[in-house]
Amino acid sequence: MTRADILVYNGTILTMDDQNKIIADGLLAISGDTITYIGGDEKGSISAEKELDAKGGLILPGLINGHTHAAMTLFRGLADDLPLLDWLNDYIFPAESNMDAAFVRVGTLLACAEMIMSGTTTFCDMYLFEEEVASAAREAGMRCLVGEVLYDFPSPNYGPIERGFEYTESLIQKWQDDPLVSIAVEPHSLFTCSPDLLTTANKLALEYDVPLIIHVAETLTELAEVKKRYGKTPVEHLHSLGLLGPHLIADHCVHLDELDIKTMAEHGVKVIDNPESNMKLASGISPVPEMLAQGVTVGLGTDGCASNNNLDLFGEMDMAAKIHKIQTMDPTVTDAITVLRMATIEGAKALGLEDTTGSLEVGKKADVIIMDTDKPHLTPMYNPYSLLVYAATGNDVKHSIIDGRVVMEDRRLLTLDVADIIERSKEKSKKVREWVRIDRD
Repeated sequence: MTRADILVYNGTILTMDDQNKIIADGLLAISGDTITYIGGDEKGSISAEKELDAKGGLILPGLINGHTHAAMTLFRGLADDLPLLDWLNDYIFPAESNMDAAFVRVGTLLACAEMIMSGTTTFCDMYLFEEEVASAAREAGMRCLVGEVLYDFPSPNYGPIERGFEYTESLIQKWQDDPLVSIAVEPHSLFTCSPDLLTTANKLALEYDVPLIIHVAETLTELAEVKKRYGKTPVEHLHSLGLLGPHLIADHCVHLDELDIKTMAEHGVKVIDNPESNMKLASGISPVPEMLAQGVTVGLGTDGCASNNNLDLFGEMDMAAKIHKIQTMDPTVTDAITVLRMATIEGAKALGLEDTTGSLEVGKKADVIIMDTDKPHLTPMYNPYSLLVYAATGNDVKHSIIDGRVVMEDRRLLTLDVADIIERSKEKSKKVREWVRIDRD
């Protein structure tokens, strides 16, 4: 009899592999941090100390949040329904200028709890005090790709940009051998970063063979500013600086023309779509169907809780599938399986983690979620992909495994004290009220 550490059985396995293979009444075995068996239920031939009964539900790869600002959970609902510049200048920037490492740590722990409990096992973060983000993710047992935001003006964390590069390099060196935490170089945007900053960031990313991540063409204001300064579209500007390549992850990419998309495809640039944030801030709709048609790898992200209000990728998938249908007046675009792949294996490809996670295959790391489908809103089930994208929510995730470790069982988070994190978060929110005078008339 073969031995394993964990068995997941009595469920339908959605592998999300190249063939989108589905295994009815499947069995998945995990030894250490790795998937060692996937197939029909041969439970009698494999034994394990830990067994998880899917009870007829769905077994699939953990979801991948390709772009967020984790600690912004503490800004959730801070300033909704405002014009973008008012939102930034009157609320977000003043609050961020007062943040410290302890604030970011609490906000990130809150984010990790929310993400694990809604099916996310990997996230990509761009924010401040990212050493705290990496440490909090490690405590939660989450897989992550994180990087300190870099921009021309002084940071409340590292000060001048020269120290920002030093801070980033120290993060890369410290975490380079960690099984869960990976580091990226993350300049903020083309309108907050000079050409010199961008080229220096790109050089650092290439030197250490890590991703370069940046917001690109998110708003019409950004588009106009970049054209005013450089006489180019954001993509053309990146191209002129030599930043385009398979190591570049471009977030949002709302305002692209046909040439931009073609250029990005030719250089292997990866994209993370953030539909709910783009809608809430009235930024626009990213041309995802056009990018997919050109072969661009597109993942899915929530952005931060200040511009989305939650980190539930199930809601994000539902929105990603529907928004392009109404825009194109074509109900066949961004179908359910396409969007679920954006939140799993295509998201992993976008982050450069496709050999590690994103699909359920022997030899990959065991990042697995089990969905409880024995619920009124998930009955009946004709098509599991449609069920997940159009009907399921994060609350339907029953068990979560990351890197071979059960981090949530029967909806009980095992790695973090949720009640304590909530109380600490409430205390931090009192500071936010002081920083931005949220109760003012």
